[in-house]
Amino acid sequence: MTKKTIALVAHDHRKNDLIQWSLEHKEKLQKHKLCATGTTGKLLEEKLGVTIEKFLSGPIGGDFQIGTAIVEGKIDMLIFFWDPLESMAHDPDIKALLRIATLYNIPMACNQTSADFFINSPLMENKYDKKLTVLNNYTNARKSYN
Repeated sequence: MTKKTIALVAHDHRKNDLIQWSLEHKEKLQKHKLCATGTTGKLLEEKLGVTIEKFLSGPIGGDFQIGTAIVEGKIDMLIFFWDPLESMAHDPDIKALLRIATLYNIPMACNQTSADFFINSPLMENKYDKKLTVLNNYTNARKSYN
């Protein structure tokens, strides 16, 4: 089995949903390295009884920290239970996180159904070589300008 690093993030109105989902999938999640933004990480660690690497709270830089870890190749998957009906003061940070996750082509679940599909995929157990087509196209185009 290939151990993956999974980032878990949830907006305030979705934290309980993510906790419930995580409890339902605890057996599978504990086989992997888990990280989360501050408050979410603290709550998950208390409820699941597993170690969670905690970043700052999202509004004060945690979203950026997770984005940086994605760029550095340290995060394999993002599970982000976001609230699409609530405007957040740090919406630009969230958009940046989603953009980076997409650019670096990591699996990203933004709702429970997607998270269910991901956690139950046979790809969770194996090494997966992701393609970085968009990033590579951009990088190669920039090189040709120099």
